[in-house]
Amino acid sequence: MSLEVNLDLIKKYNKPGPRYTSYPTAPHFTESVGQDIWNEHIRLNNKNGDRDLSLYYHLPFCDTLCWFCGCTVIITRKRENIEAYLNYLFREIDLIKERLHLDRKVTQIHFGGGTPTYLSPDQIRRLGEKLKQSFQFANDIEIGSEMDPRGLTEEHIQALAEAGFNRASMGVQDFNPTVQKAVNRINSFEMVAQVIEWIRTHNFQSLNLDLIYGLPHQTRSSFEKTIDKILKLNPDRLAVFNYAHVPWMKPHQKLIKDEDLPTPEEKLMMLKMIIERLTSAGYVYIGMDHFAKEDDELTIAQKNKSLQRNFQGYSTKSGADIYAMGMSSISQLDGIYAQNYKELPTYYDRINANQLPIEKGYVLSEDDKIRRDTIMHLMCDLELDFTKLSKKLGIDFTQYYRDSLNRLTEFEQDGLLIREADKITMTDTGRLFIRNVAMEFDSYLEKSEVRYSKTV
Repeated sequence: MSLEVNLDLIKKYNKPGPRYTSYPTAPHFTESVGQDIWNEHIRLNNKNGDRDLSLYYHLPFCDTLCWFCGCTVIITRKRENIEAYLNYLFREIDLIKERLHLDRKVTQIHFGGGTPTYLSPDQIRRLGEKLKQSFQFANDIEIGSEMDPRGLTEEHIQALAEAGFNRASMGVQDFNPTVQKAVNRINSFEMVAQVIEWIRTHNFQSLNLDLIYGLPHQTRSSFEKTIDKILKLNPDRLAVFNYAHVPWMKPHQKLIKDEDLPTPEEKLMMLKMIIERLTSAGYVYIGMDHFAKEDDELTIAQKNKSLQRNFQGYSTKSGADIYAMGMSSISQLDGIYAQNYKELPTYYDRINANQLPIEKGYVLSEDDKIRRDTIMHLMCDLELDFTKLSKKLGIDFTQYYRDSLNRLTEFEQDGLLIREADKITMTDTGRLFIRNVAMEFDSYLEKSEVRYSKTV
């Protein structure tokens, strides 16, 4: 189904707001929540082996710096630095493993970065073997890795396959040489196509490609040519992100000249083109920059109301506790978030002391849990069923959210949602503005001074 985009509505609702990979969002984490509190929550959460595990590993190293990057990365060409980090990561795995019930099954593993495939094939194999030795894998486990096509060899892909990986997510960003040069990331169509051929040869089940719009020198016309080439590669999923120019947070983004960035109007035209082009090509707009084929698990999960959202984005695996390892990574249990130290020396020091390297976190109140579930249901199901949620959350939904629901009138008038007596449902057009609607259920925004990216 092709989705038409109204530019006037985008202009109206395009304002700063959270992405809601968590609620409350990471800027609200506090150093008062450290290792002791985290350990106690692990203990309480780990009384039996009935909750599944989702594991995340942050591999921060890159060969070169992409100037648009907003991730926690370390630029190095010293392979011994990567080897040292792996040794500490193995020790952190042991610290986590000894705290977990032996019967718990791992349903999902994700390698993020940085550039996980900057590891050598041998290092990938060793890390994969460490995980197999340390945890019980479910039969239908999903194991995915982010990839950079630059410097990637078939041996890397083979090593990932041998370690059990069955999902690949590769950063492409843009195929235009002028844009690539302006952001210090050169990867040709031929290079990407070759890596995809290897991925498919080694029987990966799913391929996602990442793109970014709003980069320097991009235009609607130039980016449409990239979209055309992407469609020839036929990925299962696409994530098309809006470039967030935040040089006050990421100083290296000052290397990107403001005058080279597309105007807000040009960015909106690009967004309109992207959504209409991909949906007319058979991809479903899941929401929050993500597209998937009609028969993809993400699309199916959204239709049957089992889609989830967490720090790794959208997921089909529900009911799993997230244990994240590596510098800066964020773990999530039912009532707590915990983030590792972002500075490598401190991360190493904590592990040398046989401590979990927790820098800060957040313990959720009952109101936080109610609002988190509400926002996640909205963003994944594209609806809020008041009767079902009243029963699930133990509240009178319409009374609890009386003020929030009253603020939805304008969204309804603009055709972004349909309001019934006991339900609100996002329209196809409204999917684009899901963050704006979610913000109406957020109790932190009015008192927050956090600077967020624009919602559209």
